[in-house]
Amino acid sequence: MANPRTPGRRGGDGRLTAALDPLDQGPQDACGVFGVWAPGEDVAKLTYFGLYALQHRGQESAGIAVSNGRQILVYKDMGLVSQVFDETTLESLKGHLAIGHARYSTTGASTWHNAQPTFHPTLDGSLALAHNGNLINTTELAQMVEDLGETEGELDLHVKLPNETTNDTAVVTSLLAHHIGQTVEERATELLPQLKGAYSFVWMNEHTLYAARDPQGIRPLVLGRLERGWVVASEDAALVTVGASVVREVEPGELIVINEDGLRSHRFADPDPKGCVFEYVYLARPDATIARRNVHEARVEMGRRLAREFPIDADLVMPVPESGTPAATGYAEESGIPFGQGFVKNSYVGRTFIQPSQTLRQLGIRLKLNALEHMIRGKRLVVVDDSIVRGNTQRAQVRMLREAGAAEVHVRISSPPVKWPCFYGIDFATRAELIANGLDIEEIRASIGADSLGYISLAGMIESTGQPASQLCDACFTGRYPIPLPDDSRLGKHLLEQSLTTEALPILNNP
Repeated sequence: MANPRTPGRRGGDGRLTAALDPLDQGPQDACGVFGVWAPGEDVAKLTYFGLYALQHRGQESAGIAVSNGRQILVYKDMGLVSQVFDETTLESLKGHLAIGHARYSTTGASTWHNAQPTFHPTLDGSLALAHNGNLINTTELAQMVEDLGETEGELDLHVKLPNETTNDTAVVTSLLAHHIGQTVEERATELLPQLKGAYSFVWMNEHTLYAARDPQGIRPLVLGRLERGWVVASEDAALVTVGASVVREVEPGELIVINEDGLRSHRFADPDPKGCVFEYVYLARPDATIARRNVHEARVEMGRRLAREFPIDADLVMPVPESGTPAATGYAEESGIPFGQGFVKNSYVGRTFIQPSQTLRQLGIRLKLNALEHMIRGKRLVVVDDSIVRGNTQRAQVRMLREAGAAEVHVRISSPPVKWPCFYGIDFATRAELIANGLDIEEIRASIGADSLGYISLAGMIESTGQPASQLCDACFTGRYPIPLPDDSRLGKHLLEQSLTTEALPILNNP
């Protein structure tokens, strides 16, 4: 049983945090998870390419855990998948079973210690776990870890949380690792109903791959079949990338177990579907299919509805790449206004670990987007994007277009105003920072400097997804949270870090 947790080439001290370019102020992605059970296959490389396909869901850190049947090895680091892993590293990760994770932090700081998969010893081996989502009863779960440690005493050291780890994933891993007199499967069936919030888990011990999805199915999780094994992933695009056929979605409230005996499925809770509508708007890849609805088709339909709801006389419909492209296509089709590219996107930016200085900020450094002046000079533009969060991005874009000579700039947004934060796995701004929380639409228009502003209606967005409204979570637009939230003192990205300075969770200070 081993866990080298070897730091890679960057950020091994856990102190480095990722910085976005100054224009990137939008909603941050959830996370991407991947798991594969395939004896005879190169599972580390399959996981690497699966994570590569899920890179859009998290760009802060990446990790892979592999089992050879005797021990689990974990390699993780800060950065993109391609920055964390190389051929030498992947060649060292041999086994028949692997899980992987691409992270954007929604609970716990962006540090190496919080990178996933998490690892934990057990009395009969070890566990590694990767999580997409966000739990809302983390405080109570961490207290359960403490209580178990006190009950079992020093004989059960595996109950303790890893030092300096401050995310909900580590708490769940510790609780799963405590399965005295039970199998991991039995422990999961007992524990999962006690978790509140959004979770799509993949985890493993030395011999078995597990996957589970919360009863609301807020975050996606898909099951696939290889010729000699099984795959689970956040999106079906990752299955296609590694040559797996899509079998079906993991159902809300379902636990899947895969080992040499085959695949088993258990219901640990009655399903109450409340899929995240923002997956259709922005989070998922456009080639993904969620609940039998192609995401690209949903986004194009949102653009068509925008054109019907907010028509305008204009010369060119242009997207904010890449997120606004499908909706802009739909807007152009419905309105009859020509579609064109008005922005050039630097495809090599990703996340930068170098913060621009104040001087460079004042110079208006533009790492991600630049305007195509010959396309937009003298034209009336319809600029289509997926959302407005703080408004900083759109304000900079409108200014850029006017400086390039645009005659008019009309902004169209393929989601309603974001007025409420997400507690289920998307790192939006706080409610005080959300521009639509304090301003009405006309005031937002004036703030970003547009000639007109139109948001798709809530009904138009939902109808575009092809899903019943009753089976979607739209809390970021309506404030209707499908899983009741605790009081504010028990919520927040840095909840467990704050607890380190109190006596509420002393177990977190143990080495």
